[in-house]
Amino acid sequence: MNNASGSICLADSHCHVDFDGYDMGPQELIQAARAAGVRYLLNVSVDVANWERVLSLANTDLDVYASVGVHPNEEHVPTQEPDVDTLVAMAQRPKVVAIGETGLDYYRGDASQKAMQHERFRTHIRAARQAGLPLIIHTRAAAEDTLAIMAEEGAEAVGGVMHCFAESWEVAQAALAMGFYISFSGIVTFKSATELQEVARRVPADRMLVETDSPFLAPVPYRGKTNQPAYVLEVAQKVADLRGIDLATVAAQTTDNFLRLFRIQAQAA
Repeated sequence: MNNASGSICLADSHCHVDFDGYDMGPQELIQAARAAGVRYLLNVSVDVANWERVLSLANTDLDVYASVGVHPNEEHVPTQEPDVDTLVAMAQRPKVVAIGETGLDYYRGDASQKAMQHERFRTHIRAARQAGLPLIIHTRAAAEDTLAIMAEEGAEAVGGVMHCFAESWEVAQAALAMGFYISFSGIVTFKSATELQEVARRVPADRMLVETDSPFLAPVPYRGKTNQPAYVLEVAQKVADLRGIDLATVAAQTTDNFLRLFRIQAQAA
C-alpha cells in the first residue's frame, strides 16, 4: 500500500479511530491515513458513552468529522437511550455532519430485541429530519425491515448512506431510489463477495462512497489484521478494478460524493 505519487485524495466515509484495539493512537492513525492519500475521515459514533470522545477527535483535526448516534446492537440502561431532542441538540455541535450509525442488525441477538431496534431506528430518522442531517445506516440480516422503516419514516427527506453495504443489487436500487449513497468497505475485496462486486460495478458513480469501518473488516491484502483508515486505498483500488477505471478517478469521485453528501466545504490542501 502506498501513494507515492501523492496524486490522489480519498475520504474514509466510515471509521472508528476512537476505538480500542489498534496498535497506534488516533493521531497516528490519522497521520498514516494522510500518508496513504486519505485526507478526510468521518469518525462514527456507536453509543452515548463515546460521543464526547468522537467530537473531541474531530475538533483536533480540520478534516476529521463526526456523527452522533447509537448502533442498533448497543444495549443501554434507559437513561442512556437518546431521544429525538437529545440527538438534535448534539447534532448542533461543531463538526457533526450526520446522524448514526443507526439501523437494524438481526445477525446477533434474538427476536425480543427487534422492537427496541425498530424504535431506536425511528428515533434516529426523526432526529435526522429535524436536524436536517443525513443518516448513516447499518443493516445486517435485516434489509427488508430496514427499507420499510426508512420509507415509513420519510428517510428520503434527508438521505444518507448505506454504510458497509453487503446486500443485493435490488436492495441497493431501493436505497438509491430514496436518495441514499452506497458505501463499499473491505468486504468488496473478498474473493467470496461476487454479488457485492457486481453491485460495485453498477452503482452510479455519483452515488458511491468508500470506507474502512476500521478497526473491522480489513481489506485484502490485510484481511485478518486490524483495519485502519489508510487501508481505504485498497477498497478504492478494488472498486476501480471492478469498474475498469483508474484509482484516481474513483478517488476523485468518491471524495466529491463524500463532500457533497455531508455538506463539507473543501479547504485548500
